Amino acid sequence: MHYIELIKEQPMVWGLFIFYLVGTSYLAWLGHKRTTDIKNFAIGDGDMNPLIVGLTLAASIASTATFVINPGLVYAFGVSAFLHYGLAVGLGVATALILLSVGFRRVGAQSGALTLPQWIGQRYQSKALTVFFAVASLLSLTFVVLILGGVSIVMQKVLGLGNTEALIIVTVFVFGYIFVGGTYAHAYTNTMQAAIMIVVALIIIASGLHSFSDGLGPFLDRIREVDPNLAMATNASNAFFDSAFKVYVAGFVVGFAVVCQPHILSKALYVKDDKAVKRYLGVTIAVTVIFTGLLLVGLYVRAGNFPQDLKYDSVMAVYIADTFSGPLLAFISVALVAAGMSTLDGILVALSSIAANDLFLGLTENTILKNKSEDEKAVLAHHASQIILVAMGAVAFAIALNPPKLLGFFGQLGVYGLVAASTAPVLFGVLITDEGRQVPKTWMFFAAATAMTLHFVLYTRGGIVNPAVTAAYGVIASILIILLQCTISRLTGNQHVPRL
Repeated sequence: MHYIELIKEQPMVWGLFIFYLVGTSYLAWLGHKRTTDIKNFAIGDGDMNPLIVGLTLAASIASTATFVINPGLVYAFGVSAFLHYGLAVGLGVATALILLSVGFRRVGAQSGALTLPQWIGQRYQSKALTVFFAVASLLSLTFVVLILGGVSIVMQKVLGLGNTEALIIVTVFVFGYIFVGGTYAHAYTNTMQAAIMIVVALIIIASGLHSFSDGLGPFLDRIREVDPNLAMATNASNAFFDSAFKVYVAGFVVGFAVVCQPHILSKALYVKDDKAVKRYLGVTIAVTVIFTGLLLVGLYVRAGNFPQDLKYDSVMAVYIADTFSGPLLAFISVALVAAGMSTLDGILVALSSIAANDLFLGLTENTILKNKSEDEKAVLAHHASQIILVAMGAVAFAIALNPPKLLGFFGQLGVYGLVAASTAPVLFGVLITDEGRQVPKTWMFFAAATAMTLHFVLYTRGGIVNPAVTAAYGVIASILIILLQCTISRLTGNQHVPRL
């Protein structure tokens, strides 16, 4: 009866939501037909359409953080946060995608790698590195919790559900369709989700452009009336964006680094050649620019006739409820839910594939899998990935029931630890093409471990409250360590010095 009453109150929103669930389930079932072993589950057959991959990647990058959390942070911290997430992080992401994707695909195609940890381990001929990054990848669960929490907030506001009800629906649904269809379910559903998200992003961005009718100066003046610091390029009133380094340098570095997440770089393994990589990158970058424009909502709310004491995670919901009505409000509300699911499913495919391929297969090949054929191993790994997926769903759900206070920064903290560690191995693995001049695995392991350790120590003990800043320090430190190794090798006359 409870749900019948909710549907009666908002029949249009619930109707579209149910239609979305049915459509997504159908696409997941299509993916199921093509998923038979761990390779299909992790990266498909390696010949996916670049348009689908481009839309899938754009939707994976633009999650609940882009559609819900980050506009709220722009509302909370002003222009400095807009420049951080929109300009610095955006440029870092675009630079990394262009610089790394083609080389990553080439190396992966040659080695047969299915996951980022396997790619790193094979590149530096180190099983220990594979296991290290496979375990480190589990830090992405913090971002899963962020997305679950963000989607729950939206569902509570637009569907009238309680937190527990919303979490159960999104966890069972998304984890369920990835369990069934793997990468193909992820790609097919993300293509649909991306199309919806593009339309909605353009509608939301356009809805507030009248705020600039008098020009940029008067728009910023209205924000200054609330708080002069909110209109500044750096915000001296808070410890998150109070310096150029935190806003721009750390933003660019961490934007570059986030591309080194398993569910982002692995998209290069979905396609068959370099030309296809370049085509999907063009689609991804163009669509991501559109999604980035949603950050303007935080400034729209500050400059408009809205309450100035909103919680940051409710800003987007308040804005759309005040700005839109009827069918359009219903459509946008469902799109916000889709935005969260689109990134969540990509992370889940990557994490469950890593746990099955790099931990289950890697650690049992000489024991319980010793006498199994390669086909049998691949099928068993697929089943292991599904079991691991269920376990991750249970853990993420339990944490999301009582989420940390600053959910946005909690999600960033874990995933930034992973990308701080993985940036140097991926960067030098792509740029150094001579196999005989690879950076020694011991140095690479030391650099990666240093980056991750520095990130967490600076955040927990160093008094730095912005995880993007601590991650940037970690990335910079790891790159300097590898450059130091190159310098030492040259000074000692080592003929196998890495050359970029």
